[in-house]
Amino acid sequence: MQVVKTLGQFIIEKQNDFPYAKGELSRLLRDIGIAAKIVNREVNKAGLMDILGDAGTMNIQGECQKKLDVYANEQFISALQSGGECCIVASEENDEFIHIEGEVSKNAKYIVAIDPLDGSSNIDVNVAVGTIFSIYRRKTTEGKATIEDVLQRGTEQVAAGYVIYGSSTMLVYTTGKGVNGFTLDPSIGEFCLSHPEMKIPADGTIYSINEGNYVHFPDGVKKYLKYCQVEDVDTKRPYTSRYIGSMVADIHRNMIKGGIFLYPTTASAPSGKLRLVYECNPMSFIIEQAGGRATDGFERILDKEVVGLHQRSCIFIGSENMVRKVEELMKEFSPRQGADKVEAKLEDLGVIGGID
Repeated sequence: MQVVKTLGQFIIEKQNDFPYAKGELSRLLRDIGIAAKIVNREVNKAGLMDILGDAGTMNIQGECQKKLDVYANEQFISALQSGGECCIVASEENDEFIHIEGEVSKNAKYIVAIDPLDGSSNIDVNVAVGTIFSIYRRKTTEGKATIEDVLQRGTEQVAAGYVIYGSSTMLVYTTGKGVNGFTLDPSIGEFCLSHPEMKIPADGTIYSINEGNYVHFPDGVKKYLKYCQVEDVDTKRPYTSRYIGSMVADIHRNMIKGGIFLYPTTASAPSGKLRLVYECNPMSFIIEQAGGRATDGFERILDKEVVGLHQRSCIFIGSENMVRKVEELMKEFSPRQGADKVEAKLEDLGVIGGID
């Protein structure tokens, strides 16, 4: 008889990995799991109720919010407020970070950054979407937590994870000691350990990128795409192009099968388009813990300086050898110049450029 281990049981067993946490981190992860189950319920019946379509509002990115975007954001914030282990929530859907009020929460030790519903443009066509989250310990010791507590490098994360709402619903997370995946069993309403000690293959045959923007890509990326398409038996090329348009879904597939996800800079987005704090950093932490690699072509994602809540970044993430090949071609054909660094930094700070 197979023994089923639930997410809650697994978290409790691993609590000794964090003697300083005294149970707070475990409870925080539990709260995120509960909210994920609530969001999953609504995602699965979205076509049967008035929760599809646009909400009629825009987020800080200038993107039209979907009804499920707003719903998911509310559910995760509500769960974190109720749990009392989080003092600040930074969400893609809110212009500023949110202080969690309350006698317990004001002294909480943790910061949560979250993309409540990644790939939400796919909701109306029933394609897999997801949630991405990142957890930090606050740096300040007195008074309310501040923006400095939020703007920490990716190397400071104590936990990160994602939830994919697809043919089955999975929660995958790391606390810096490997990666484990849990599949939601709807018959008992629990996430159960299904993918212990996940590892991404060092090589793969899948590349994921929006090739419709090819003309705007750096030369190094163009060279890599041509490399992927050339026939070579020894390296199993040509590779297969697979692009869902949901970062969570694309990276999850590549995590299982091996592959690379690319979201490079373009002329209109010299810093890239994905958000560093609640998309690139958490996914990079997970992939690195699974044995993969994540970079902007020149610098490790987790080492990047964080200067803004909604700061953008390009990213190449996935199987180690595939990412190293992109880095090699970027350095050869698209070397980063001093002026490029200054321009990208200014865009990060909101001095130049617009939000597309």
